[in-house]
Amino acid sequence: MTRAVLSLGSNQGDRIGHLRRAVAQIGDRVLLASGVYETPPWGDTAQPAYLNGVLLVLDPAAGPRDWLELAQACETAAGRVRDPARRYGPRSLDVDVIEVYAADDTPLTSDDPVLTLPHPRAHLRAFVLKPWLDIQPYARLTGHGWVTDLLNRPEIAADAAAMTPRPDLPDLFPNSPGDTPPQDRTRKQA
Repeated sequence: MTRAVLSLGSNQGDRIGHLRRAVAQIGDRVLLASGVYETPPWGDTAQPAYLNGVLLVLDPAAGPRDWLELAQACETAAGRVRDPARRYGPRSLDVDVIEVYAADDTPLTSDDPVLTLPHPRAHLRAFVLKPWLDIQPYARLTGHGWVTDLLNRPEIAADAAAMTPRPDLPDLFPNSPGDTPPQDRTRKQA
């Protein structure tokens, strides 16, 4: 169990700063980072817009629970406070584990209520699917099919059309020389 797709989002405080600090915390495990998108809130519209991105990460020693623990550690470092009354409410940082792949690239599935794989709502979220295509144009979401096909579904296409690429913002790799666009940079395993 070595590779995962992580989704990042923030709509409170220094949104791009929260995303970039999460990427820095994940460190050398980041292989690819999508572009940054500004997106309308999903599920609870009475809140500010989000900045969203997706990462492809690699750690030969990590299993699904390790990715979840890392995601939660990033959220905690950003001061995330969960409001049980607003499941989809505002947050300083949200990091979701979307997919996890074994060493042979087999997608792992789980019905565990603590970590369901693939993410149970990823197929409904343009803010996950569109940035994922930035870094994996051939992406498939286990149990749901090609990400391009999911984005073409009418209910998702409308959400995707409401997303705004934000090339004016620094990329997700902190302190990167020249802020090279993330889709042009690949971190290779040492």
